[in-house]
Amino acid sequence: MIMVHDPQSKPRQTMSTRRLFGTDGVRGLANTDPMTAEIAMRIGMAAGSRFIRGDHRHTVVIGKDTRLSGYLIEPALTAGFVSVGMDVVLVGPIPTPGIAMLTRSLRADLGVMISASHNPYQDNGIKLFGPDGYKLSDAIEMEIESLIDGDTTTLRVSADRLGRAKRLDDAAGRYIESTKSTFPRGLRLDGLKIVVDCANGAAYKIAPAVFWELGAQVVKVGVDPDGININLGCGSTDPERLRELVVSHHAHLGLALDGDADRVLFCDERGEMIDGDQVLGVIARQWQADKQLQGGGVVATVMSNLGLERYLDRLGLHLKRTNVGDRYVVEEMKTGGYNLGGEQSGHIILGDHATTGDGIIAALQILAALIQSGKAASETLRVFGAVPQKLKNVRLNDGVDAKAVLRMTGVKAAIADVEKRLLGKGRLLIRKSGTEPLIRIMAESDDSKEVDAVIASLTEVISKAAS
Repeated sequence: MIMVHDPQSKPRQTMSTRRLFGTDGVRGLANTDPMTAEIAMRIGMAAGSRFIRGDHRHTVVIGKDTRLSGYLIEPALTAGFVSVGMDVVLVGPIPTPGIAMLTRSLRADLGVMISASHNPYQDNGIKLFGPDGYKLSDAIEMEIESLIDGDTTTLRVSADRLGRAKRLDDAAGRYIESTKSTFPRGLRLDGLKIVVDCANGAAYKIAPAVFWELGAQVVKVGVDPDGININLGCGSTDPERLRELVVSHHAHLGLALDGDADRVLFCDERGEMIDGDQVLGVIARQWQADKQLQGGGVVATVMSNLGLERYLDRLGLHLKRTNVGDRYVVEEMKTGGYNLGGEQSGHIILGDHATTGDGIIAALQILAALIQSGKAASETLRVFGAVPQKLKNVRLNDGVDAKAVLRMTGVKAAIADVEKRLLGKGRLLIRKSGTEPLIRIMAESDDSKEVDAVIASLTEVISKAAS
């Protein structure tokens, strides 16, 4: 199967008219447009006014990861929300799925997470959740962006109607208990030694507590945030230290979260990594056996390995693919009645338990499968042979338009040539990143040498075109 994904033809997105919002909220270099205090305040004003409905006291829950720039963005957002009459509940460092959970639990009108996920500390971002705990749709984000671009002074309320701000001291405890409640009844983690890498991010206190309270022996890493070491040499994007610690501590399993803990990757007892596609396969098999799986299959993105699709087919299940981005996975899950979906990168959405990707809850499902199997992680958590797949990123210089690059005659001709080479035996995916200035090139085929060759040729052509 061949698939060339041109960003100018994305369904359900109008990226050409979106200035601020990408595939996962607003993101950028801290203290530069669009991640400045001024714009954050305008986002607060616009989003707050969009979700003020009725005469009740309206509330927004704001959390963050451990980036230094959180101290810049949090008060600016707070000022914006207060200025339009919305009360603010500040919960401090907490995983992104914790904000989704608290927004629903507190009956808040809006939830906000300040995080750039797996990006380095220099970046930051703003993710918005509706009162149902789901990320906002493209249409609502466009409405908010329209308000931001307009005259926000008209959104201000009178002095007697200003919102108030307070801190919720037990937010972490609420989230810990919520995640623990998703672990199968009657199971414990006693006797398991696990290495938990928190990426010096939002889950640095919460994740070790969850696993320890359920009985595991926990080796902690990435739990000393200093504002600038989030995702640095640790976490799901750099798991080398995790692999070493799993082997040296003779642990049964290692798991690596990212900066806001909405994704997770695993490491077996031999120090070999297990990606999100394998996780989806493991949970699908377990839930199918328990008659828990809904929708007759799994939702994943165009990035998921062809091996997962073949494995699910052998189980009598199907794989429904979406655009890249966990909120598109969630959207399809809601539409099609699925309760399991995710991304190869480790975003795993368990619809029975959460409204967005949750690394800790996904880890609990994997640990449950490991306990129930009675076998080593290397046997239990690698359920299919992955088709050789390679991903290469081409970074764009400032001012270079990815869509224009992909429309160039030479680039289009090179893509067409690769399509012919892979016809009937592989997949090609080329897309603009929604969160970084990158063009992502992915190819997969049963012939690994051919994958290397087509990736090298396309990288060279696109790099020259983008220079």
